[in-house]
Amino acid sequence: GSNSYSGPLGLNHRNGRSSPTQVPGTWGTSELSICGYNYWTAGIKADGTLWTWGNNTFGQLGHNLSNPNKYSSPTQVGTDTNWLKLSHSGSYSMGCIKTDGTLWAWGDNTQGQLGQNNKTRRSSPTQIPGSWSQASNGYFSSFAIKTNGSLWAWGYNYSGQLGHNNETNYSSPRQIPGTTWHTVVAADQLCYATKTDGTAWSWGFNDGGA
Repeated sequence: GSNSYSGPLGLNHRNGRSSPTQVPGTWGTSELSICGYNYWTAGIKADGTLWTWGNNTFGQLGHNLSNPNKYSSPTQVGTDTNWLKLSHSGSYSMGCIKTDGTLWAWGDNTQGQLGQNNKTRRSSPTQIPGSWSQASNGYFSSFAIKTNGSLWAWGYNYSGQLGHNNETNYSSPRQIPGTTWHTVVAADQLCYATKTDGTAWSWGFNDGGA
């Protein structure tokens, strides 16, 4: 794929590739162990360490640095070895869960999507209180399921994608009714989720019947 802007392919250069090329290292095998975003990438290795590379304009690489500190090869975030799951997707912010169930977020925070009850940008992982099992970042909005099955949403809410029956932005986690949520996947101003009974739910932007 494209690699010219900031080296998001992690190959220590900025030349595009039209066929699969291996990124050095031994990476985790979970479906949530590696994710690509807007000109930047994050991955968890088999040893539980977290690595990011590519564009860093909003501090989304988590290295306590900001633009122009781009990286064209994987660079470790901190020294922790207990990272478990990355968020499904994202814009210019990042979420990741550790093996102890703690949720951490960093990067752009213009809509309060980092869940810190403010709009201050963070360039290193900052904890969101609670015990969590899954997280997903949408278009300047964030969603996460706690270990008790409750679903929470915060950040940008222009199309009602936070599921709170309004279009109000929230800069800290706010619960969506129910305690049997199983999976959540955020997209551009909309959200999809499943419950433990196998039912699927969606809300937010619906142009074209998305």
